[in-house]
Amino acid sequence: MPTPHLTRRQLLAGASTATVAAVTGCLGRRGGGESTGGGGAPAEQARATDDAPATVGMVYALGGLDDRSFNDAANRGAQRARLDHGIAYTNHEPDSIAELGETQATLAASSNPAYDLVCCVGFRQADGLESAAAAAPDQQFMIVDTAVDASNVASYVFEEQIGSFQAGRLAALLTTRDIDAGGGATNPDARTVGFVGGVDEPLTHGFHAGFQAGVTHTASDIDVLAAYIGDFEDVEAARTAAAAMYDAGADIVYHAAGGAGVGVLQAAQANGRYAIGVDSDQSRSNPRYADVVLASMVKRIDTAVYDAIEATIDGDLPAGDVVSLGLATNGVSVQYGTQLGPAIPDAVTDALGETREALVAGDITVPTERPQSAGGGGV
Repeated sequence: MPTPHLTRRQLLAGASTATVAAVTGCLGRRGGGESTGGGGAPAEQARATDDAPATVGMVYALGGLDDRSFNDAANRGAQRARLDHGIAYTNHEPDSIAELGETQATLAASSNPAYDLVCCVGFRQADGLESAAAAAPDQQFMIVDTAVDASNVASYVFEEQIGSFQAGRLAALLTTRDIDAGGGATNPDARTVGFVGGVDEPLTHGFHAGFQAGVTHTASDIDVLAAYIGDFEDVEAARTAAAAMYDAGADIVYHAAGGAGVGVLQAAQANGRYAIGVDSDQSRSNPRYADVVLASMVKRIDTAVYDAIEATIDGDLPAGDVVSLGLATNGVSVQYGTQLGPAIPDAVTDALGETREALVAGDITVPTERPQSAGGGGV
């Protein structure tokens, strides 16, 4: 286990003549420590030098970098750690669930570079990580968005259902008002909103459940349409699902579809309606759609990655523990759009502020299971 004075990288330095290329050649798309986008040739390879306090392997969720959402947020955390602490890191973008586990295991077995921390981004990495962590008990891992019960894994989870409750409350408060700003407008007579999810699995259900609970908490007569597209990469499927909701009367659609969610933003713009983004502030990460992004339910994935790297440097990674990031720590929050934020009435933002206080105090219980009924149902 790394300590502030002796890292795994230093312990293993010189133990192998294998090159960085040999480690990464079988790991699918790979970007270097300087990369801010997708795969391709690395701009900078991680080097095991005394100047770097830690070497980190970033294993991204399926869909890879340049998703303007989940993976890019994780990458920002690694970039910030490099700027603040001078770490070295490599980016790895597996193309299948099986390859996620293979990548984890390969990085754990590497001695040149020897990774002080392997960051596993996304809940689909859990099964592979259980095996990789058991096979490499001296390797430290962290995982984002789910928990793995292992003494060498630090798990970082988010209260996405609570952040989504706020997104649902925002949608409900706005769909009942006459809003005409940016590239869209509401349709108060229809009183209908929508949710587009990626994979139909428990993590996504938390977004859905929280969103619908927030809508219902505000007004029980608002219709909530819902659809799951089956993955987090199919932009066209997300666009089609959202377009059907707008055609059915929805004026605001919230998505939890990862990189595919840009399709929801496209549909909002094409239909003159609004969207609520997820994971990152999508009015910034997708500025071409800023005129229809009312807000985003931001999950500070970057903070989780950064905190884990910093803890590794300090020798106190919370391995074996689950770290929960919620409203109280700003691990999740509703962030208003750069262009449309000023158009949201003060009465609405004040109401969300009051709800935030109640949620943090535990005065409101938010469900996590997929709703059996989604208002007016799916589309």
